[in-house]
Amino acid sequence: MPIVVDIDVMLARRKMSVGELADRVGITPANLAVLKNGRAKAVRFSTLAALCEALTCQPGDLLRWESEDAAGE
Repeated sequence: MPIVVDIDVMLARRKMSVGELADRVGITPANLAVLKNGRAKAVRFSTLAALCEALTCQPGDLLRWESEDAAGE
């Protein structure tokens, strides 16, 4: 998928665990793992906003587009 999720990068920068972020956002660690690992098909704007608030970042810090060609290399 050409959308890459960089939640793990922000977690490392903030020295925060997946469990702590899930608690702050109000989702299960399993659902956060699905999103973090790029297996999610969609994300609610309310969830994205809560992630940005908890991580003190912008949506572009968590999501980026990568061309299909670059993803296959």
